[in-house]
Amino acid sequence: MDKEELAQDILEFLGNRENIEENTTCMTRLRVKVFDFSKVNVSELKKVDGVLGVVCNGNLVQIVLGAGKVDRIGKNFSELTKLSLNESRSNDNKKVDIKNEDIKKILIKNKKNFENNRKFQLFFQKIANIFVPLLPAIIAAGLLQGATNTIDIVSSNFQTIWWYQLLKTISWISFTYLPVFVGINATKEFGGTSILGGIIGALFVQNENMPILKNIGNIGKVILPIVNKNFYVGAGGLFSALLIGFFVVFVEKNVRKIMPDILSKILTPVFTLIICGIIAIFVILPLGEIITNILFLFLNFIYNKTGIISGFVISACFLPLVSMGLHQALIPIHILLNDPLGATKGINYFMPIIITAGGGQVGAGVALYVKTKNKKLKKILKDTIPAGILGMGEPLMYGVTLPLKKPFVTACLGSGFGGIAAVMLHLGTITQGVSGLLALLIVIPGSQLLFLLAMFFSYLGGFVLTYFWGVDEGKICEIYGEVGK
Repeated sequence: MDKEELAQDILEFLGNRENIEENTTCMTRLRVKVFDFSKVNVSELKKVDGVLGVVCNGNLVQIVLGAGKVDRIGKNFSELTKLSLNESRSNDNKKVDIKNEDIKKILIKNKKNFENNRKFQLFFQKIANIFVPLLPAIIAAGLLQGATNTIDIVSSNFQTIWWYQLLKTISWISFTYLPVFVGINATKEFGGTSILGGIIGALFVQNENMPILKNIGNIGKVILPIVNKNFYVGAGGLFSALLIGFFVVFVEKNVRKIMPDILSKILTPVFTLIICGIIAIFVILPLGEIITNILFLFLNFIYNKTGIISGFVISACFLPLVSMGLHQALIPIHILLNDPLGATKGINYFMPIIITAGGGQVGAGVALYVKTKNKKLKKILKDTIPAGILGMGEPLMYGVTLPLKKPFVTACLGSGFGGIAAVMLHLGTITQGVSGLLALLIVIPGSQLLFLLAMFFSYLGGFVLTYFWGVDEGKICEIYGEVGK
């Protein structure tokens, strides 16, 4: 099936173009927000050739397509929906006249099914919408930082070379000015004017050229009222920028309500920036710093005090998060840990634990391949295991381990042993965005062999547990057909 046909089939089972509110892509998934979930045929969507899995959260449908492929399909899908990626279609004028009582009952039932989890799901979805678009730059900046750090270890003679300093500058800009981009995306996600969020987000960038940070003659820096001290960005820039997005939208909407139409275009942004600027330095910035410090203390306690237990639990629980699409809510935490100016000096000690989760699934896949006699399953495993080794585990998850259930459980438990090894070996990464053996590119320079050792334990754990306790030939035949087929 070519990409045009695949996009057309996906659109059909999502309720066609008029049911699509928004479409976007992440690293492996086409993420579609629909107006009416009752029009989505999930069972048929899962059967579409090329669809690896479907995850539903409220009115958000995530279609797993795989890395690389998702960008091509996303482009075709957006052409069919007449919506560019990240663009929303208003549903304000859409009138639905429901006369059939059975349809009413279905809609009421669907509403009840989603009501309890809706706020929880929407929260994580908004976090993902804010941070996922930033990932390409963060990944690139992290890799550049790793490259220049490696050069520093080898020789100090590059300090005066222009291209070396350019690479360091690009990496520095990406992390230093991240609050600006977070402010823009957060304000846009909450429904405000994105550039206003970016301007206020810039307050959370430590730049000595900012007038509020400059020394004034012999007086020194400006003293802020109430707190009676100098303005200082501190450690809470990222979370402060996330929080300010909500306040910019709230203030902008309320100022616009009371502002005369003839003056609104000019004065609404002015008053929004002034009010939000005051809120930012006196409320949001201190609050963001408190949240950041608490998070660092919590993560430090988990890593240093509960050590191998946390390593096992975090690694074992990560695949279920991926299966529900909730793993992207962890992106801001990883960004914080990879910030070179942060408490960890840019080293993320939790990412290697999470990466080993995929190793357990690869081990489970190999065990199934060795033990099963089902030819169809063997063929699927032959195609999906190599992708899993390179960190693209969703084909293996949605095509094999999740449908069979037992291998998914044994894969999760097996990966826990890799998580233990990652903690004991004190592994860390300098960025995020790649997994599997490709993570050799992002681990701390010089620790590649130790990382391979941790992955080996993850592979081995998943293999052993699945080989002895995770293979159910009856279930395999039920899903993939008879043994010889």
